[in-house]
Amino acid sequence: MIVSDITAAELKQRLANNETPIIIDVREPWEHEEQNIPGSQLIPLGSLPEKVGDLEEYKDKEVLMLCRSGKRSATGQAILQQQGFSNVRNITGGMLAYNEA
Repeated sequence: MIVSDITAAELKQRLANNETPIIIDVREPWEHEEQNIPGSQLIPLGSLPEKVGDLEEYKDKEVLMLCRSGKRSATGQAILQQQGFSNVRNITGGMLAYNEA
């Protein structure tokens, strides 16, 4: 199943509507400290493979992947999809696009 990505503008609209999507931030801790989307869960990309088990409860839920520009989160999206997650969406453009939206 191909899951479409989500734009930063779509995400901002959903947050403005008081939705609470599951957001996995795969950036490094210092990047997350500098700026993050409230409620996002920090799991740096390098540790994502061993943390997949901690995310089992999200396997059939929509999960949004976030990084700085969208490249690392696309890798994270692929890792989760390979582990059987059915609805993983990449936030296109990452935090850079989020700041512009």
